[in-house]
Amino acid sequence: MLNSANFKLLLAGLAVLVSVYACVQKANVGRVPTLPGAVVHGEPEQDDNARRAAFTHRDHTITPVARFTVRARLLRAERYRFDREAQISPLDFALGWNDMSNDAVLGKLDISQANRWYMYRWGGDGPPVAPEIIARNSANMHLIPASDEVQRRLERVPVGATVTLRGYLVDVSGNDGWSWRSSRSRTDTGGGACELIWVEDVQGGGD
Repeated sequence: MLNSANFKLLLAGLAVLVSVYACVQKANVGRVPTLPGAVVHGEPEQDDNARRAAFTHRDHTITPVARFTVRARLLRAERYRFDREAQISPLDFALGWNDMSNDAVLGKLDISQANRWYMYRWGGDGPPVAPEIIARNSANMHLIPASDEVQRRLERVPVGATVTLRGYLVDVSGNDGWSWRSSRSRTDTGGGACELIWVEDVQGGGD
């Protein structure tokens, strides 16, 4: 039978256990395994050591900064014709991998694109996975087709399809002093967080 002193010691021990468990759970936020149902597993591949010389494309200087391959699910696509960037990049893909290729997650998000931004929101039940997982496993990517054929193939990729893009992350500068810089990271957010890709090859997407 527990006396008052022993009961207080037991409560204190339980409180310590609960605190430790909470710290472990908090430390693991952001490293949650991919949920069952993901269509694409793995991260985009970036090789910062595989570069090529700068070149000219449509009166712009294209400077490759890393070899880049992304296999992902197309969440949404947006065509651009009238902004400054459309001179070289007519198309943006919002792409998702790991949990952001999972219908169970995507079905609880409203995904949109506008003005070269990719946006998502969730309903009153809250996000289907932690917001940092959404950000880390999806991105808006500005596409520069390397040829007319590549552009046609990009335009034929249906929303929801799995597609693989190969090429380079690039920085771009125009003769008028205008410039555009690619993100080098999959974990950044906000302005400048989009990848700018010179797309040399397109596979999948029902092509």
